[in-house]
Amino acid sequence: MTLKRLLWPLLALGLTLGGMSHASDRSASADDEHDPFLWLEDIHGDRALDWVKAQNARTEQQFAASPSFEHTRERILEVLDSDARIPYVTRKGDYLYNFWQDQAHPRGLWRRTTLAEYRKAAPRWEVLLDVDALNAAEGKRWVFKSVECLKPAYTRCLISLSPDGGDAVAVREFDILSKSFVEGGFALPVAKSEVAWIDENRIYVGTDFGPGSMTRSSYPRIVKEWRRGTPLEAATLVYEGRPEDLAVSAFHDRTPGFERDFVLVATDFFHARHYLRRPDGLVQLAVPDDAAAVDAHREWLLVETRTPWTVGGHSYPGGALLAIRFEDFLAGKRDFAVLFQPDAHTALASFDWTRHHLILDVLDDVKSRLEVLTPPSAGNDWQRAPLAGAPAMSTVHVVDTDPDTIDEYWLTVTGFLTPPSLQRGVLGEGEAETIKQSPAFFDAAKFQVSQHFVASKDGTRVPYFEIAPKDLKPDGAHRTLLYGYGGFEVALLPSYSGSIGRAWLERGGVYVVANIRGGGEYGPRWHEAALKANRLRAYEDFAAVAQDLVRRGITSPKHLGAEGGSNGGLLMGNMLTLYPQLFGAIASEVPLLDMRRYTRLSAGASWIAEYGDPDDPAQWAFIRRFSPYHHLKPGMPYPPVLFYTATSDDRVGPVQARKMAAKMQAMGYQDVWFYENLEGGHGAGADNRQSAHMHALVYEFLWDRLQ
Repeated sequence: MTLKRLLWPLLALGLTLGGMSHASDRSASADDEHDPFLWLEDIHGDRALDWVKAQNARTEQQFAASPSFEHTRERILEVLDSDARIPYVTRKGDYLYNFWQDQAHPRGLWRRTTLAEYRKAAPRWEVLLDVDALNAAEGKRWVFKSVECLKPAYTRCLISLSPDGGDAVAVREFDILSKSFVEGGFALPVAKSEVAWIDENRIYVGTDFGPGSMTRSSYPRIVKEWRRGTPLEAATLVYEGRPEDLAVSAFHDRTPGFERDFVLVATDFFHARHYLRRPDGLVQLAVPDDAAAVDAHREWLLVETRTPWTVGGHSYPGGALLAIRFEDFLAGKRDFAVLFQPDAHTALASFDWTRHHLILDVLDDVKSRLEVLTPPSAGNDWQRAPLAGAPAMSTVHVVDTDPDTIDEYWLTVTGFLTPPSLQRGVLGEGEAETIKQSPAFFDAAKFQVSQHFVASKDGTRVPYFEIAPKDLKPDGAHRTLLYGYGGFEVALLPSYSGSIGRAWLERGGVYVVANIRGGGEYGPRWHEAALKANRLRAYEDFAAVAQDLVRRGITSPKHLGAEGGSNGGLLMGNMLTLYPQLFGAIASEVPLLDMRRYTRLSAGASWIAEYGDPDDPAQWAFIRRFSPYHHLKPGMPYPPVLFYTATSDDRVGPVQARKMAAKMQAMGYQDVWFYENLEGGHGAGADNRQSAHMHALVYEFLWDRLQ
């Protein structure tokens, strides 16, 4: 059972219940007193929503009322709704489970099948939960978020449903055999909850137990053990964190012979304490608080370092993966085996256990290769062998394994011009076989992928991928879309997008992905290079890529657009305000922008470890340098900009985009556009049609303004 950051998918730009603020105890600043747009922070206030409706109407009339928009949206929707897409699966016992959305089932079907059926071109699926039917019966608009089933039988599950696509969810116990929710079973109202099975009659639960039970970042501060048939208020306390902690969670490892309970206390986004829960209390594991991952699998303990660690007379670099027998570690031994050690070109993307082996996914200059490691029966001599990798300029990724019974693994292989394939293999039984293949949604034969490197302002070598027509002439006249993220150690890897192919490449555009610092393309060092006071390094990298595209004759500033979302939306805000001369149009989606108040908005307090604390004057001095909201000035040559967000986004929240657009318009900038979807949470789309509408709006805006 992994102790990797279980909350990572939610913590990567947060989790909250919405509203105006979750850090109201933090003191107001002088900047607040002079901010005339604070009223837009009232997310559901009548005045704010009236403003949103007016902005939406203006943007829709300008960019969504044309036949071109309708064509683009429908072409994207065909991709998202296509029955020929790969139905990715997760194994639970004897069945393969899948969640599926299409035109007939916009909110989706949770279903399962057998391996024998899945091999067929048209598998027969057993539908377990029809979310659209549930919504019709209950008069709701539930969005399926996640499910956790109790192994090894996998007949009881905890299903999380969001009322609007945000991260706050209702949790209900579901019986697979009867295909119904369990009357009188485990159930929680809508809140930011973390749940995990212990056994058929007990679960771990972290939720909103009442005033003071959540952290300042609005995550569960308290985790309890809840027994079936008892009221939630009678649940037994397991651990109570501090208000300033980020989140607390617990889980039980049910592996026969290795049953263990763990408590994870995230003190900030990159630091956590790991505890083994025993009948006589909690035992803290003596691993680095900043470990990127701590993983317990049967007799083994793995530690992935984020920064250098000296222990047991040995020094290990950041980004390394170390292994030791779990019981030996508890006994005080520290003779780790080094399973992976990074260099200037490589980083560990992920690792996954099968029953008897460990698969490493290694990035080599942002391209994938896989290795299979076999633990020793004694000593520390691990065996390793390569596993078939991906084609050039592609990504291969482990999407599922069976760590309990067999050495089954599932791989997806994809590239910018290579539709994804799904392969299944069993280690020791020959090469993996392709089970499913996605169709091509555009003619890739017309294009080519190339990787380039450019020196950033400080001389750092920054890679980027370019997808362009084979017959491209370097005349600087091509509409080019440059995409970036650059934060939270998230790597941007080669991947196929039918939407980008249809909405951008087929129209003659060039698409570019920048692997800037702040991401995880080269492991922790690449991320740490743009943390806090060094944040501007990420923006210098992105600007360097933009300048290189112009230097190479791919495009020119008036034809160069930029796009990014979430932390990438903050990147876009800084491109707008710090480098306006480099771009012809910018799309900033679900963005952070007001870095003075970000810790008071939605889940912002959870990202202090990434950006710094603006309430500390010393830190605000460097944060202000990358706060787009505070860099805005009248009379500047800002390019056209579109801000896209969602009312139900309870991570970043919609208010930062609202305020940025309103402030720019008040300064007299006319080519400033805003659109806010009601549903969809941080993804800005609750179903495929909403997602298609959002993507089409962005592409139509960019294509129109980059003429």
